[in-house]
Amino acid sequence: MYENTFPNKRFKETLTFLKKHISTQETILDLGVANPFSKIMSDEGFHVENTQGEDLDIDFSSIKGSQAEVVTAFEIFEHLLAPFNLLRELNAQKLVASIPLRLWFSPAYRSKSDPWDRHYHEFEDWQFDWLLEKSGWEIVDRAKWTNPVKKIGLRPLLRSFTPRYYIVYAERKKNQ
Repeated sequence: MYENTFPNKRFKETLTFLKKHISTQETILDLGVANPFSKIMSDEGFHVENTQGEDLDIDFSSIKGSQAEVVTAFEIFEHLLAPFNLLRELNAQKLVASIPLRLWFSPAYRSKSDPWDRHYHEFEDWQFDWLLEKSGWEIVDRAKWTNPVKKIGLRPLLRSFTPRYYIVYAERKKNQ
């Protein structure tokens, strides 16, 4: 159904990881506006609501008003200036989040046409783990995968075996 082509490999890996940890009986607040993957989650039986496009560095109204049991954040935190603040404000007890990893052989992503489509952070896995830990989350499981591209050259070759995506399942620390 979700083949190993862009962005379908990412969608397949993300969906497999989500299903491993989250029941379709749990409600999900997906950070970011409705998107192709939030539709996939709904099609797979998950109960999903999305934030409304507000600036999540400043406006926490959607997350504070949500009673969702789970928050999902797929390739969102790299766009925020201060993801720590948002992570501290989440009401949910469970978090499934993925990020693109920082690649030493490629500069941070920045769209040439959309001023909002850029990465302020591109984390290494340990940096993302530390961010989650400091903001009150305990990582229960994690996974990484590559993002090969069908091009010729050194960077495409490196992408075939260097992990590009990192996903975690975390739970709110008990004393938080």
